[in-house]
Amino acid sequence: MPVATASLAGATADGVYHNPFFGFSYKFPFGWVDRSDTMKEGDEAEKSMALLAVFERPPEVTAEEINSGVVIAAESVSSYPGLKTAADYFGPVREVAEAKGFKAENDPYEFSAGGKQVVRQDFTNNKGYQASLAWLSKGYVVSATFIGDNEDDVQELIEDLKFTRQK
Repeated sequence: MPVATASLAGATADGVYHNPFFGFSYKFPFGWVDRSDTMKEGDEAEKSMALLAVFERPPEVTAEEINSGVVIAAESVSSYPGLKTAADYFGPVREVAEAKGFKAENDPYEFSAGGKQVVRQDFTNNKGYQASLAWLSKGYVVSATFIGDNEDDVQELIEDLKFTRQK
């Protein structure tokens, strides 16, 4: 059963986003631009919510290279009829990624991130690399999408996702 927005939103301090409700934190690179508030506009908290959206540079600044970023969101499991596992979430993720010009590099697979087993799928396009992680927690599917120039850059971003013990 989804809960009030404030209890699941989390907070950022000193370049680290903490989310006690879902039991994780993410330390983003120094100097990155936090656009979480902009991404939250229009959220229907009972269904979906952008928890963190950080980018290497402001999204409105155009450049030849990809704008590396990390977007973490939570969506009510009830928004996806038939969703039983985190792997089930990757049908819709793949559709969105392909609509944006990305090609799946693999099928969803179990992956250890920050001390927790999650499900991961990787995507590429002619500009960069994307890895999406997902896990189920408290009636939500939580997804973390990491975007960079290549697989190594993305893997480095993933390493700053840490899970904490939940009460």
